[in-house]
Order: sequence, then structure tokens, then C-alpha cells
Amino acid sequence: MPARKRCVTGIEGLDAALNGGIPEGNVVLLSGACGTGKTTLGIEYLTYGAARGENGVYFSVTEPYEKLLENMRAFSFFTENLIEENKLFIIDVSLLYNRLGLLGEDRTIEDIDTLLWALIDTVRALHIKRAVIDSITAICSRLAQPSKIRELVFNLSRMFTHFGVTTLLISELAGSAGRYSTYDVEEAVSDGIILQEDVERMGNMMRTIQIIKMRGTAHSRAKYVMDLSTEGALMVPLLKWGLSGE
Repeated sequence: MPARKRCVTGIEGLDAALNGGIPEGNVVLLSGACGTGKTTLGIEYLTYGAARGENGVYFSVTEPYEKLLENMRAFSFFTENLIEENKLFIIDVSLLYNRLGLLGEDRTIEDIDTLLWALIDTVRALHIKRAVIDSITAICSRLAQPSKIRELVFNLSRMFTHFGVTTLLISELAGSAGRYSTYDVEEAVSDGIILQEDVERMGNMMRTIQIIKMRGTAHSRAKYVMDLSTEGALMVPLLKWGLSGE
């Protein structure tokens, strides 16, 4: 089979583990508990692409525009010129809800379809190649039935892939071992799963990252230690820390 074109994340260790990057058009579940670095990874992924001419959008469901922008300013790899030059966009989904008249707490599948088409229209109008939705968990929380959640994630994945958008869906976890999403259906529909965790070793808490699955490419399934700094994410194989034993 011919090699698929790659979307290089810009995170050196992750691209190496993926044999060159995420296959273009894949929709990837980026799962982890609070504080494991999911937002930082998403911001770095979008910023790297935008700086190279691949328009990116951050759909923020739980954090307002101003707060997210302030967080971005803390990283040396981020420049506001990318926003001013219309290469990187931040969309506050709560404002999108209001604009679409979706004001209630509960959502029907028709409401979610309305939101989905608004996201797709945004992707098309802004010529988006990379997207982050933070978080898919928050969007799915308005749907009561797993079948509706599965339909939402399936339709979103299908449409974003159709338009050539490589997407990270941030999934919030409560720390349950063996699970990659809150509703246990998102991972079955997604093309890939990247798991971020906090692991205790010798009294220290370390962030780790591991590729659970990725359609369209061979990849490492090793667990890496991930260090976050103002310069971005740095990945080191866990064995090199000498802390691989339980």
C-alpha cells in the first residue's frame, strides 16, 4: 500500500513514535485526566501547523477565548501574529451555542447536528487543515444516550476527514484504568487514541504519553515520559529514566 501523507505534529518524540506524524485526515482521541497536558499538546500541534501554512482552529467548549489566549502567550512557540494573519483561530463554542439558539442544558441529536454543521461550515470557510475540539466530553455530556454520542462522533469524524482536516478530540478522563473516554464509545469511532496519564514513581508525579492505536500507520506503543515547559512538550522513553518498574 502507498504510504499515507503525514500531518507532522511538531512534537519531535510524538512524530518519531508515529513514524513521521499523524496520517492526514485522521480524527484522534487525545485522552487524559485533568492536568496531564492535553491542552498544551493541542496548542503546540496547531501552532506548528499554522506557522507552516496549515490553518488551524481551536474549538474551546469549556474555556473562554481570553483565558485560552492568555494561556497560549505563556509558550515561546506561540506568536499572536498567527491569529492576526488568520492562520490560527480560537472559537468559543459557548458563543456558538448562543448564536445557534442552543440555550438549554439538554441537547437533542438535531441540536447536535446543527452544531456539527456549524463546525463544518467554519472549517470550510477558514480553509482549516488542523483542528482541536476541547473537549468532546463536554459536547457529549449534553446527550443522554450512547447511541447519540456514537452518531455524533462518527458524523464529525466522517465530515472532518472528508474535508482533509486532521483533528484532535480532547477527552476528559476521571482516571479509570483501561478506559480512553468518558462514554466508552468515542474510542471505537476515532481513528487513533493517544493517552496521557500521571504516573507516580519514587514519590514523584510524572506525565506520560502513549499511542494506543493509530489507523494508517505502524507506531510505537511504548510509554514515554512527557515534560512540559514554555518551549513545548519533550518526550523521553520511560526506560531511560530507570523508573520502569512498578
